[in-house]
Amino acid sequence: MTDGSEAIARLLLKQQIEDFLYHEAELLDERRYEDWLALLAADVRYWMPMRRNVKFGELEREFTRAGQDINWFDEGKDTLTRRVQQILTGVHWAEEPLSRLCHMVSNVQLLHVTPSVMAPVEVTAKCRFLIYRNRVETETDLLVGKREDVLRRVNEQWLIAQRKVILDQNVLLTKNLTFFF
Repeated sequence: MTDGSEAIARLLLKQQIEDFLYHEAELLDERRYEDWLALLAADVRYWMPMRRNVKFGELEREFTRAGQDINWFDEGKDTLTRRVQQILTGVHWAEEPLSRLCHMVSNVQLLHVTPSVMAPVEVTAKCRFLIYRNRVETETDLLVGKREDVLRRVNEQWLIAQRKVILDQNVLLTKNLTFFF
């Protein structure tokens, strides 16, 4: 293959990944949670470390560590499925009435492709997000940050195998984290 065909393959792959992420955002905004769950691999890891304010030179302490420190959440498919089932009962104090959400995704970058852009099986992608949430009459939340996703192709479909969510703020002013990133 020539460098030109690899460049075209990379652009097409990037467009596929962007389309996947935009579709996922739309599912969440439309509260199609069961369809969203179908986009998650059986072994998905969905986690968000906490962020600390640290001095210059101590950046290795800025985020809590996976498996060692407390995180905002660190979940698998079973826990995410139970969260969705609870929301769908209609008896969920934090989602009664249901939140109105808008997920915006941008700055999508492909960080790593395995085994190659010509035959991708797994893609590590980074993106920025903004989530607007409005609940009842007066509760409004804005959450901004970045995500690093590992997407895996299974039966010609992309699935989320891992998602790491990094919030730009270190203090959460939102009353709960019942929504998905």
